[in-house]
Amino acid sequence: MNNSGTFTKLRPLSLLRQLSNCSDSTCLQALSNSVSWSIYLEQGKITYATHSVEPFDRLERHLRRLSHQIPLLTSEVRVQVRLMFEPDSHSQLIENDNNSINHPPEYQAISWLVSQQYLHSTQAAALIQELVKEVIESFLLIKEGTYELAEPVEKMPRICRLDVGKILERCQVRLQHWQAFIPQISSPYQRPYLLINSKIEEKDLPKLHPDLTHWMKGFSLCHLATILNQDEIELARNLYPYILKGAIILHEADPPFDKLPKIFEEPSLLPKFISELVDTKEELGTTVNSFPDMSEDNIASVQRLPQVSLPPTENFQEPTISNNINPASQIVTPATVTAQKVHKIVSVDDSPTILKEISRFLENENFSVVTINDPLKAVLSIIRHKPDLILLDLNMLGIDGYELCRIIRNNSMFQKTPIIFVTGSKGIVDKVKAKLVGASGYLTKPFTRAELLKIIFMHLT
Repeated sequence: MNNSGTFTKLRPLSLLRQLSNCSDSTCLQALSNSVSWSIYLEQGKITYATHSVEPFDRLERHLRRLSHQIPLLTSEVRVQVRLMFEPDSHSQLIENDNNSINHPPEYQAISWLVSQQYLHSTQAAALIQELVKEVIESFLLIKEGTYELAEPVEKMPRICRLDVGKILERCQVRLQHWQAFIPQISSPYQRPYLLINSKIEEKDLPKLHPDLTHWMKGFSLCHLATILNQDEIELARNLYPYILKGAIILHEADPPFDKLPKIFEEPSLLPKFISELVDTKEELGTTVNSFPDMSEDNIASVQRLPQVSLPPTENFQEPTISNNINPASQIVTPATVTAQKVHKIVSVDDSPTILKEISRFLENENFSVVTINDPLKAVLSIIRHKPDLILLDLNMLGIDGYELCRIIRNNSMFQKTPIIFVTGSKGIVDKVKAKLVGASGYLTKPFTRAELLKIIFMHLT
């Protein structure tokens, strides 16, 4: 096989099938629409896969799913992981002098979670399996792009080795389920908004969980599913009747998620894609009638990292989909939904421009935003409003963000309240100093609406 090529000549599905028959270790790098994919293979097995669009957002979502079953994965631990390992730039591939590929920082984060005993190696393998499936799903949708095979780092710690055929089978199952929603839904990163339509009668539509209606504004299908601890496809299935009736509208994905390939951008591509899936299904001897089990038996080969002495894993269960989303006492309909402010956010900044931008980004969302432009009066205002999250500028006249954060943290009422620094720099010295005064994270100027919502997703949902 050539070490490079284009996807117009060799489809992603065929390329992965060929690589599964190779005995060498390699890193498949693909580039399409400014998004890069990296798939690490060892002797025909996948050890990891990632793409360049918000990899730590992807890791956060899957860690949150695991946290329902692993109490050690607290929000504080997840924030610490991001502060320690998330790079300042969005580039996930770093070439060294030998033209070999360093393993991604989020993979380093997973290895650290294992070494610190927040995760057992088997749990880490299950986590990687879910991350890999999400990445491969998007990889299979590439229509045009380039690829090359690069030399991986020799000493990359091995957590698991996944069977390519099983991963492809599961991704094909999910992509076929997504097909049921086209053209109304073209991406799991689209953002649903619930409309109030008096013409829609209650009997016409299924009930929605109130938590879903609270969070529907602003967050994507993918993020909503994480908030509800539900599978994205099951969520899409619940919302689909509303979308068809016009009670829910879908906004396009925010950057940078809009760069990922759509489920189907052109209807003419659908028959060809289905044909490829069927051909592969027949070769593998598999069926696509239901979701496959996510059990330890399906993880091809787990290599446990050293110095991990957690309790036995017999009681460990991989993430499951919650089906109890419609209790009788908590049902809502389009006719009964009213706008509710879920959380209160206080923004402290001596720049009216920044305060106005934050208010504008959140004006149509279910958040109550309080802006404070005098940092010297901020503490009394914060005590009065009792916010759920505080956005704090670092460089202000009269008092800097570090000192103000220290004062806020000394109040027992706000010891657990997320405090996010809004800053123009993100250096290591700033990170260390921020941690000492009790900051929860960073929002780097200039920031986008998507980045602001990402901070909210991390700390409030």
